[in-house]
Amino acid sequence: MSLIPSFRQSSIFDLDPWDPFRDFQFPSSSLSTFPRENSAFVNTRIDWKETPEAHVFKADIPGLKKEEVKVEIEDDRVLQISGERKIEKEDKNDKWHRVERSSGKFSRRFRLPENAKVGEIKAAMENGVLSVTIPKVEVKKPDVKAIEISG
Repeated sequence: MSLIPSFRQSSIFDLDPWDPFRDFQFPSSSLSTFPRENSAFVNTRIDWKETPEAHVFKADIPGLKKEEVKVEIEDDRVLQISGERKIEKEDKNDKWHRVERSSGKFSRRFRLPENAKVGEIKAAMENGVLSVTIPKVEVKKPDVKAIEISG
């Protein structure tokens, strides 16, 4: 762990506010109590790449079923990816020595550019990776007509 947080690349399309303490892990007050939420899952990282054909989002969400994840479009231009991993049921006879697996809710929002075909979004989940593909509108190249120069 570094004492200097890494600066994430921000985009004008990313609606999540930057949290300077996002990468720091603060010690819990006691390991004997089961934590209610682990911020590693709450701050799910999502990659967004643009190909010539589509915008592709990939999120690592191991351990979740597709029924526990939502992919939604708000206001015709905002992609929202959200979900929740429930906390394991605690047995009174159990003694926890370490809790490192993540739990809690997450929600990420991205403003899509004008060239996104929001009506044709596809989402798939495989091996704990959610992939959301949004095709792009084909940009019609302007008709170019050569003009002969006289003289």
